[in-house]
Amino acid sequence: MALTATQTYVNLHVQNVKQSMAFFTGLGFEFNMQFTDEEKAACIVIGDNMFVMLTNEEYFKSLTQKEIVDTDKYAQLTLALFVESRDKVDEIVNTAASLGGKIITDPEDYGFMYQWGFQDLDGHMWAIGAA
Repeated sequence: MALTATQTYVNLHVQNVKQSMAFFTGLGFEFNMQFTDEEKAACIVIGDNMFVMLTNEEYFKSLTQKEIVDTDKYAQLTLALFVESRDKVDEIVNTAASLGGKIITDPEDYGFMYQWGFQDLDGHMWAIGAA
């Protein structure tokens, strides 16, 4: 029998939880306040049963014995999200840049899929796409 998770949580380390919350609120995301305290961690609702935990570095260090990745030097992962339209992709990436994020790719149109990417305030990479 295949493993099927009922919820997905991705944990990202951030310098300042409140600033990160303002950034992602500006992009249109909402937070699950049950898992948010604005100092230690915040829980972004990405979709049905999909969440990203923004944890301050001190708390993140308690989750692992490994060294935290320096996102100025290394790519840890890319979070890829599909949205409803190509216009929405452009809106999200442009808004991210206006809120202090950094555009990291040129828009790519593959015909069947369109995508564009940005880094958030802490250097985590996000790829936004649409069919």
